[in-house]
Amino acid sequence: QVQLVESGGGLAQAGGSLTLSCAASGGIFRNYGMGWFRQAPGKEREFVAAISRRSGGTTYYEDSVKGRFTISRDNAKNTVDLQMNSLTPEDTAVYYCAADSRASYTASASRTSTEYDYWGQGTQVTVSS
Repeated sequence: QVQLVESGGGLAQAGGSLTLSCAASGGIFRNYGMGWFRQAPGKEREFVAAISRRSGGTTYYEDSVKGRFTISRDNAKNTVDLQMNSLTPEDTAVYYCAADSRASYTASASRTSTEYDYWGQGTQVTVSS
């Protein structure tokens, strides 16, 4: 059983930056591909970014965050981060990290939420205009 705890959310101004971090425990972290998802009020949860099991591995981004967000992981520290730059009010949402046990070592984890086995509790990101 893997436990995931997100941190780093908060309030930012448009154009600003935030870094989210997700700490994993209870499992062998390198065995899981990792992803970030978000859910805005009144909307369905959507994919943001994913990374393969390997530190520095293959990444995959939702189109609206390409070039602004960067996902990274540190298998020695059991953490996965999401660096978010050039934030806009449309980025306002609860952000969740998730672990995918079926991800390969080299290919990015999935963009499909149903393929993830474990989820964190989420962290709120609010971007003001």
